[in-house]
Amino acid sequence: MEVKNIERDDKGNFIAEVDNNEAGILEYTWQNESEFTIDHTEVYDEYKGMSVGKKLVLEAVDYARKNDAKIIPNCPYAKSIFDKTIAFQDVLA
Repeated sequence: MEVKNIERDDKGNFIAEVDNNEAGILEYTWQNESEFTIDHTEVYDEYKGMSVGKKLVLEAVDYARKNDAKIIPNCPYAKSIFDKTIAFQDVLA
């Protein structure tokens, strides 16, 4: 699985690809220079059960760490991952 990050102005997407096919997407919005919200996470039906959503959230966490940023998980799926994963608390806004 490969994850690409596409960012335009204050919005961005992490796009997961499996065998060169789009498998899911995580959408985020920068709120200021050091915080972004995870607005939506979606995994396409044929890729459910492959940990695509979790991989997208992990990519967002890694991105936040590299950019010294915090995350506001507005998306219910992302919030549930943050609630379950103590290791992500360092980037939680």
